[in-house]
Amino acid sequence: MDLGILGKTALVCASSRGLGRACAQALAEAGVNLVLNARGAEDLERTAQEIRETYGVTVTCVAADVSDPDGRAALLDAAMGVDILVNNAGGPPPGLWSDWDRDDFIKALDANMLAPIALIKALLPGMIDRGWGRIVNITSGSVKAPIPQLGLSNAARAGLTGYVAGTSRQVAPHGVTMNNLLPGIHATDRADSLDAGVSKAEGISIAEAKAKREATIPARRYGTPEEFGAMCAFLCSNKAGFIVGQNILLDGGAINATL
Repeated sequence: MDLGILGKTALVCASSRGLGRACAQALAEAGVNLVLNARGAEDLERTAQEIRETYGVTVTCVAADVSDPDGRAALLDAAMGVDILVNNAGGPPPGLWSDWDRDDFIKALDANMLAPIALIKALLPGMIDRGWGRIVNITSGSVKAPIPQLGLSNAARAGLTGYVAGTSRQVAPHGVTMNNLLPGIHATDRADSLDAGVSKAEGISIAEAKAKREATIPARRYGTPEEFGAMCAFLCSNKAGFIVGQNILLDGGAINATL
């Protein structure tokens, strides 16, 4: 399918690995030039070079922490004028409600709510002026079904979701769409880490831990990064101009809900 975005430019955050990298690759396959961001310069440049060689697009790297004002400013210097924004950030650590104080919540909000909003606010005016833009925020399935031990993430990502719900309706008349992708478990380094934790805690093999988790998913498997990236690229395409303010689950049916 021709997504109609050949020659566009996208900023993809946290894109050196995992789901962010998958989104960058899918956009590059559609002919989109990229500004890639992550905190680790070495992994970021390795990813960028592989994408350049595979897809022949222009890739600019900015190693920075987007929750830090100076890092975000450096990123925006490189990314101002992009047509597509893919917000992505790792979630805060798990714990109990009694573990967290105000500073923990501020840190979570900075990374998973306020930094994405700052990027949205900075890049939206240009998209509106050009009459076309796409913003996709990678959040979590916990937005629809909160995970008890992820209270910091639940709170911050729910806040971003509320912001997107209102803002997306305001900018849609200008040809700009905003939507959220809600991943369940995917075959990434994060899944490997979770399986290793279960393996250690329960005294079972990593393969057994993975099989145990897969049994809880109606699809009976983990999602692939390629599947996730393809959905992201579609939401960024000309084909998705009538999708506004939606929260799209990619979880293999793990969350049992009608809406």
